[in-house]
Amino acid sequence: MSALQLVVASLPVLMQGVLLTIKFALLSMAFGLVAGVVVALMGIGHQPVLSALARAYVSIMRGTPLLVQIFVVYYGLPGIGIALEPTPAGVLTLSLNVGAYLSESMRGAILGIPRGQWLAAYSLGLTPGQTLRYVVGPQALRLAVPSLSNSLISLIKDTSLVSVITVTELLRTAQEVIAATYQPLPLYLAVAAIYWVLSTVLSQAQRLLERRLSLPGRH
Repeated sequence: MSALQLVVASLPVLMQGVLLTIKFALLSMAFGLVAGVVVALMGIGHQPVLSALARAYVSIMRGTPLLVQIFVVYYGLPGIGIALEPTPAGVLTLSLNVGAYLSESMRGAILGIPRGQWLAAYSLGLTPGQTLRYVVGPQALRLAVPSLSNSLISLIKDTSLVSVITVTELLRTAQEVIAATYQPLPLYLAVAAIYWVLSTVLSQAQRLLERRLSLPGRH
Protein backbone atom coordinates (compact mmCIF):
# COMPACT_ATOMS: atom_id res chain seq x y z
CA MET A 1 0.00 0.00 0.00
CA SER A 2 1.37 3.38 -1.01
CA ALA A 3 1.68 6.27 1.44
CA LEU A 4 -1.26 8.12 -0.16
CA GLN A 5 -3.47 5.04 -0.07
CA LEU A 6 -2.57 4.49 3.58
CA VAL A 7 -3.50 8.06 4.52
CA VAL A 8 -6.79 7.86 2.60
CA ALA A 9 -7.64 4.52 4.20
CA SER A 10 -6.81 5.91 7.65
CA LEU A 11 -8.85 9.12 7.30
CA PRO A 12 -12.08 7.75 8.88
CA VAL A 13 -10.13 6.69 11.96
CA LEU A 14 -8.19 9.97 12.07
CA MET A 15 -11.42 11.94 11.83
CA GLN A 16 -12.62 10.27 15.02
CA GLY A 17 -9.48 11.58 16.67
CA VAL A 18 -10.16 15.02 15.21
CA LEU A 19 -13.63 15.08 16.75
CA LEU A 20 -12.21 14.21 20.16
CA THR A 21 -9.50 16.84 19.74
CA ILE A 22 -12.11 19.50 19.01
CA LYS A 23 -14.24 18.31 21.91
CA PHE A 24 -11.25 18.48 24.24
CA ALA A 25 -10.33 21.97 23.06
CA LEU A 26 -13.86 23.38 23.35
CA LEU A 27 -14.48 21.89 26.79
CA SER A 28 -11.11 23.08 28.06
CA MET A 29 -11.68 26.53 26.56
CA ALA A 30 -15.10 26.84 28.22
CA PHE A 31 -13.88 25.76 31.65
CA GLY A 32 -10.67 27.73 31.22
CA LEU A 33 -12.59 30.89 30.37
CA VAL A 34 -14.65 30.57 33.55
CA ALA A 35 -11.48 30.05 35.57
CA GLY A 36 -9.78 32.90 33.74
CA VAL A 37 -12.55 35.39 34.49
CA VAL A 38 -12.61 34.40 38.17
CA VAL A 39 -8.82 34.66 38.49
CA ALA A 40 -8.81 37.98 36.59
CA LEU A 41 -11.38 39.43 39.01
CA MET A 42 -9.35 38.13 41.94
CA GLY A 43 -6.27 39.78 40.50
CA ILE A 44 -7.81 43.23 40.03
CA GLY A 45 -9.79 43.17 43.26
CA HIS A 46 -8.85 44.94 46.46
CA GLN A 47 -8.32 41.79 48.53
CA PRO A 48 -4.55 41.25 48.95
CA VAL A 49 -4.92 37.55 49.74
CA LEU A 50 -7.06 36.81 46.68
CA SER A 51 -4.81 38.93 44.50
CA ALA A 52 -1.74 37.05 45.75
CA LEU A 53 -3.43 33.70 45.11
CA ALA A 54 -4.30 34.78 41.57
CA ARG A 55 -0.72 35.85 40.87
CA ALA A 56 0.64 32.58 42.29
CA TYR A 57 -1.73 30.48 40.18
CA VAL A 58 -0.85 32.34 36.99
CA SER A 59 2.87 32.16 37.76
CA ILE A 60 2.82 28.41 38.41
CA MET A 61 0.67 27.48 35.41
CA ARG A 62 2.58 29.72 33.00
CA GLY A 63 5.99 28.85 34.44
CA THR A 64 5.77 25.06 34.24
CA PRO A 65 5.49 22.84 31.13
CA LEU A 66 2.02 21.62 30.24
CA LEU A 67 3.34 18.08 29.91
CA VAL A 68 4.56 18.16 33.51
CA GLN A 69 1.16 19.47 34.63
CA ILE A 70 -0.53 16.55 32.87
CA PHE A 71 1.73 14.09 34.68
CA VAL A 72 1.07 15.78 38.03
CA VAL A 73 -2.70 15.59 37.59
CA TYR A 74 -2.88 12.08 36.15
CA TYR A 75 -0.03 10.30 37.89
CA GLY A 76 0.55 12.52 40.93
CA LEU A 77 -2.93 13.15 42.32
CA PRO A 78 -3.64 9.44 42.95
CA GLY A 79 -0.89 9.66 45.56
CA ILE A 80 -3.17 11.87 47.66
CA GLY A 81 -6.31 9.88 46.93
CA ILE A 82 -7.56 11.73 43.86
CA ALA A 83 -7.63 9.38 40.87
CA LEU A 84 -9.02 10.64 37.55
CA GLU A 85 -9.72 8.84 34.30
CA PRO A 86 -7.58 9.98 31.35
CA THR A 87 -10.26 12.16 29.72
CA PRO A 88 -11.27 14.14 32.84
CA ALA A 89 -7.60 14.46 33.80
CA GLY A 90 -6.77 15.84 30.36
CA VAL A 91 -9.65 18.32 30.32
CA LEU A 92 -8.86 19.47 33.86
CA THR A 93 -5.20 20.06 33.11
CA LEU A 94 -5.82 21.87 29.84
CA SER A 95 -8.50 24.01 31.50
CA LEU A 96 -6.24 25.01 34.37
CA ASN A 97 -3.40 25.76 31.98
CA VAL A 98 -5.34 27.85 29.49
CA GLY A 99 -7.23 29.53 32.35
CA ALA A 100 -3.99 31.15 33.51
CA TYR A 101 -3.40 32.69 30.09
CA LEU A 102 -7.03 33.71 29.67
CA SER A 103 -7.00 35.38 33.08
CA GLU A 104 -4.23 37.70 31.94
CA SER A 105 -6.11 38.44 28.72
CA MET A 106 -9.32 39.24 30.60
CA ARG A 107 -7.52 41.24 33.27
CA GLY A 108 -5.87 43.40 30.63
CA ALA A 109 -9.16 43.82 28.77
CA ILE A 110 -11.06 44.83 31.91
CA LEU A 111 -8.36 47.30 32.92
CA GLY A 112 -8.43 48.64 29.37
CA ILE A 113 -11.98 49.94 29.82
CA PRO A 114 -11.86 53.65 30.77
CA ARG A 115 -12.59 54.41 34.41
CA GLY A 116 -15.33 56.76 33.27
CA GLN A 117 -17.42 53.76 32.21
CA TRP A 118 -17.47 52.53 35.80
CA LEU A 119 -18.27 55.96 37.19
CA ALA A 120 -21.06 56.52 34.68
CA ALA A 121 -22.63 53.21 35.61
CA TYR A 122 -22.38 54.00 39.32
CA SER A 123 -24.07 57.34 38.72
CA LEU A 124 -27.01 55.44 37.21
CA GLY A 125 -27.33 53.35 40.36
CA LEU A 126 -25.70 50.15 39.14
CA THR A 127 -23.78 48.05 41.63
CA PRO A 128 -20.17 46.99 40.89
CA GLY A 129 -21.42 43.53 39.91
CA GLN A 130 -24.06 44.95 37.58
CA THR A 131 -21.54 47.35 36.09
CA LEU A 132 -19.17 44.52 35.34
CA ARG A 133 -21.91 42.34 33.90
CA TYR A 134 -23.79 44.85 31.76
CA VAL A 135 -21.30 47.61 30.97
CA VAL A 136 -17.65 46.67 31.40
CA GLY A 137 -17.81 42.92 30.76
CA PRO A 138 -19.21 43.02 27.21
CA GLN A 139 -16.70 45.70 26.19
CA ALA A 140 -13.81 43.80 27.78
CA LEU A 141 -14.85 40.60 26.01
CA ARG A 142 -14.78 42.43 22.70
CA LEU A 143 -11.25 43.66 23.40
CA ALA A 144 -10.14 40.18 24.44
CA VAL A 145 -11.43 38.38 21.31
CA PRO A 146 -8.05 38.26 19.50
CA SER A 147 -6.28 36.90 22.56
CA LEU A 148 -9.05 34.39 23.30
CA SER A 149 -8.98 33.18 19.71
CA ASN A 150 -5.23 32.73 19.80
CA SER A 151 -5.57 30.74 23.01
CA LEU A 152 -8.09 28.41 21.36
CA ILE A 153 -5.78 27.86 18.40
CA SER A 154 -2.92 27.03 20.76
CA LEU A 155 -5.22 24.77 22.74
CA ILE A 156 -6.08 22.75 19.62
CA LYS A 157 -2.39 21.94 19.23
CA ASP A 158 -1.80 21.42 22.96
CA THR A 159 -4.41 18.64 23.03
CA SER A 160 -1.79 16.43 21.36
CA LEU A 161 0.00 16.23 24.72
CA VAL A 162 -2.84 14.32 26.37
CA SER A 163 -1.91 11.39 24.15
CA VAL A 164 0.74 10.57 26.78
CA ILE A 165 -2.03 9.52 29.19
CA THR A 166 -3.69 7.28 26.57
CA VAL A 167 -6.42 9.71 25.50
CA THR A 168 -7.25 8.76 21.92
CA GLU A 169 -7.25 12.23 20.40
CA LEU A 170 -5.80 12.86 16.94
CA LEU A 171 -2.15 12.14 17.68
CA ARG A 172 -2.86 9.04 19.76
CA THR A 173 -5.17 7.73 17.04
CA ALA A 174 -2.42 8.17 14.47
CA GLN A 175 0.07 6.40 16.74
CA GLU A 176 -2.25 3.42 16.99
CA VAL A 177 -2.51 3.24 13.20
CA ILE A 178 1.27 3.53 12.91
CA ALA A 179 1.70 0.63 15.35
CA ALA A 180 -0.32 -1.52 12.97
CA THR A 181 1.14 -0.31 9.66
CA TYR A 182 4.76 0.58 10.53
CA GLN A 183 4.59 3.66 8.29
CA PRO A 184 5.05 6.69 10.55
CA LEU A 185 6.06 9.38 8.06
CA PRO A 186 2.86 9.65 5.95
CA LEU A 187 0.62 9.44 9.00
CA TYR A 188 2.53 12.01 11.01
CA LEU A 189 2.50 14.29 7.98
CA ALA A 190 -1.26 13.76 7.68
CA VAL A 191 -1.69 14.66 11.37
CA ALA A 192 0.41 17.78 10.92
CA ALA A 193 -1.73 18.76 7.92
CA ILE A 194 -4.94 18.27 9.90
CA TYR A 195 -3.67 20.45 12.75
CA TRP A 196 -2.67 23.08 10.19
CA VAL A 197 -6.13 23.01 8.60
CA LEU A 198 -7.84 23.35 11.99
CA SER A 199 -5.59 26.26 12.95
CA THR A 200 -6.15 27.97 9.61
CA VAL A 201 -9.93 27.63 9.84
CA LEU A 202 -9.91 29.06 13.37
CA SER A 203 -7.66 31.93 12.25
CA GLN A 204 -10.12 32.82 9.50
CA ALA A 205 -13.01 32.60 11.95
CA GLN A 206 -11.09 34.88 14.29
CA ARG A 207 -10.69 37.52 11.58
CA LEU A 208 -14.38 37.37 10.73
CA LEU A 209 -15.34 37.67 14.40
CA GLU A 210 -12.99 40.59 14.96
CA ARG A 211 -14.45 42.37 11.93
CA ARG A 212 -17.99 41.73 13.16
CA LEU A 213 -17.24 43.01 16.65
CA SER A 214 -15.07 45.93 15.62
CA LEU A 215 -16.34 49.40 16.43
CA PRO A 216 -17.67 51.56 13.56
CA GLY A 217 -14.84 53.23 11.68
CA ARG A 218 -12.25 50.62 12.75
CA HIS A 219 -12.64 48.06 9.96
